[in-house]
Amino acid sequence: MSRARKRLLILIVILPLVVLLAAILYQAGMRFLEGEERDFWSALEFASETVTTTGYGADADWQHPVMVLYVISLQFAGLVLLYMIVPMFLIPFIEERFEARLPRQAPKLTDHVVIYRFGPLVETLTEELIRSGMPLLIIEHDANVVRSLLERKLPVIYADAVSTALSRVHLDRARALIANGTDEENAAMMLTAQQHTFQGEVLALVEEPYHRKPMQLAGATAVYTPRHVLGAALAARASPHISPRVSGIQQLGRKLRVAEIPVGVGCEIAGQTLSEANLGQRTGATVIGRWNKGKLETEPSAETRLEPRSILVSVGSEESLERLTEITAGDRGVAKADGPFIVAGFGEVGRKVVQLLHDAGETVVVIDQQEGPGVDVEGDVLEPGVLEAAEIADAQAVILALDNDSSTLFATVIVKDQAPDVTVIARVNNAENVERIHHAGADFALSISQVSGQLLAHRLLQQEAVAVDPQLRVLKTTASRLAGRQPASLDVRQRIGCSVVAVERADDLIVEFDPEFRFRADDLVYVCGSSAATRQFVEDYG
Repeated sequence: MSRARKRLLILIVILPLVVLLAAILYQAGMRFLEGEERDFWSALEFASETVTTTGYGADADWQHPVMVLYVISLQFAGLVLLYMIVPMFLIPFIEERFEARLPRQAPKLTDHVVIYRFGPLVETLTEELIRSGMPLLIIEHDANVVRSLLERKLPVIYADAVSTALSRVHLDRARALIANGTDEENAAMMLTAQQHTFQGEVLALVEEPYHRKPMQLAGATAVYTPRHVLGAALAARASPHISPRVSGIQQLGRKLRVAEIPVGVGCEIAGQTLSEANLGQRTGATVIGRWNKGKLETEPSAETRLEPRSILVSVGSEESLERLTEITAGDRGVAKADGPFIVAGFGEVGRKVVQLLHDAGETVVVIDQQEGPGVDVEGDVLEPGVLEAAEIADAQAVILALDNDSSTLFATVIVKDQAPDVTVIARVNNAENVERIHHAGADFALSISQVSGQLLAHRLLQQEAVAVDPQLRVLKTTASRLAGRQPASLDVRQRIGCSVVAVERADDLIVEFDPEFRFRADDLVYVCGSSAATRQFVEDYG
């Protein structure tokens, strides 16, 4: 029996006893102190009226002091009892009755992925699993989160305890279990999974790096620290001394790189069209998208104009992307040649960024609301005076490692207002906010949801991909069904909505396809497009 029901039963038993005792005492008081007789039912009526604070009938005048004090005490006791009944007994019971309507039993599933606790770290993964057609089920303790997921039509069950939850999700038929709670919750969940003799993969997302080993001992197949991966990515985008040297680069496969490269003010191609710039011939890199004024253009045409401060999403080898970076650098490049890096936010992500920048020999100024070791400027980055104290005008770049997307967006606006030429690199929690923060003026914005989603999707779906945005990702796949065909003959842009951007063949990376080029069965093919389009390409040809 639930706690709320037990409380309600106790109330049902105790309340009549309280009223009965009050009636007996009142009846005795009226007889011996007031010299008046009251029958039992009249006394009971008085007691119920007093305890429930509804007033009195004929009895409203007492002479004996003890009787007056008794009535006063009973009145206050009735008020206290009334205010205790509502929050302690009725509200919990009503909430429990409402929560009982939340799904507590999973539908019949097979070969599914069980996600323990929902949040930004698994949001992109959830979308990827749905797109790929892989069944999933979310376990959640928070009733409000469950209701939100139900509104989004995501498969979820409500469970207030790990032990009961895992017994309801058909764990024996599940493909994998993803632990996304606190480190303590994850450890308890994995030990419970062992008790259920779960044989599938257990993937744990940990908050603290020193918990990696304990998580493995608790039964994790693989342990990930997405915040550290995100911190490393932000640091690599900031400093040219951190490998890889191209800002915004992500590796895909052995040869191909995906990078976001800004068009610098005063560079030789600023204002030209893609056709006039002829970047493919000059650099060997291919432009597959462009961030411009906060909007992502996923199909840049030959007539797309390369406006200063826009960001080119490009693919190619590391060398070709370096050549593209040199052409687009302009007068000042991505950042100033000297000066410190300002890191706003000294949480797990911020500390990793600072550590990597220090290791690369960079000067770093740390801003945080809490004073402590490693913090140079104490205060809120949203206050203009704090940025002035950090000497933002001399900074190479500002890395916003805040844990709130609203604060990140507002901070981006403030930084760009005070120092328009300073590069802003932003940490984002929810992938849906990346475009908004780009629109606010951020030069680079990377979501922790995208980072963790790519890590887990690669493990579960056995697909290598880099997602710039839900509408633009680069996917690595095989070409077994394309052997002997020429890329132009596929016409995949018109039919599916994606493009073949590169082919990895042995030690060569091919980004330009002459008329004689034909796919081989052992080629690795890189396709670019939306998540749905790349998935369709894999279904048709992979």
